[in-house]
Amino acid sequence: MKRLFDVVLAVVSVIVFAIPMLIIVLAIKIEGGGCVLFRQERIGYKGKPFMICKFRSMHSNAEMNQEPKLCKPDDKRLTKVGSFLRTYHLDEFPQLWNILLGEMSFVGPRPERKFFIDQIMQLNPQYERLYALRPGIFSEATLYNGYTDTMEKMLRRLDMDLDYLEHHSIALDIKIIWLTTWSILSGKKF
Repeated sequence: MKRLFDVVLAVVSVIVFAIPMLIIVLAIKIEGGGCVLFRQERIGYKGKPFMICKFRSMHSNAEMNQEPKLCKPDDKRLTKVGSFLRTYHLDEFPQLWNILLGEMSFVGPRPERKFFIDQIMQLNPQYERLYALRPGIFSEATLYNGYTDTMEKMLRRLDMDLDYLEHHSIALDIKIIWLTTWSILSGKKF
């Protein structure tokens, strides 16, 4: 049922948001050219890696020859358009493709990079339990805990994601989507 809900909502979203996505593509191209999409390996359902898609919000060489870093709101690697996209979570639109491919769901734990998962699991090995769910665009933990820019927030997010794992339902998913959308439209920063 959850998978059917995801596919139907993803198809409707692609149709409804086609024009805003086209405007985002043009804005990224005008600002700096280069690739519009950013792809990065994340760990997902059943612990399998997949390539997450986002609109590019950082300069093309943001992590060249460096270990991964958590992105802070004032990160110098963000472009002007990218900062706007991140603030309003518009960089997430290409993940609709990940949903259609079955790699993600609308609601679930946010997918993370192996580099950070390894650090989290040293502190709390329960992270592995999240592999029972497809990662999501929307997350109860992101709604209430914000973007994770510290290890402390990552551990708090893990606790919230484990709670979601125990209590998830279509009704809860609809509530999380609604509350997150309302928060973004009302200007809440997270």
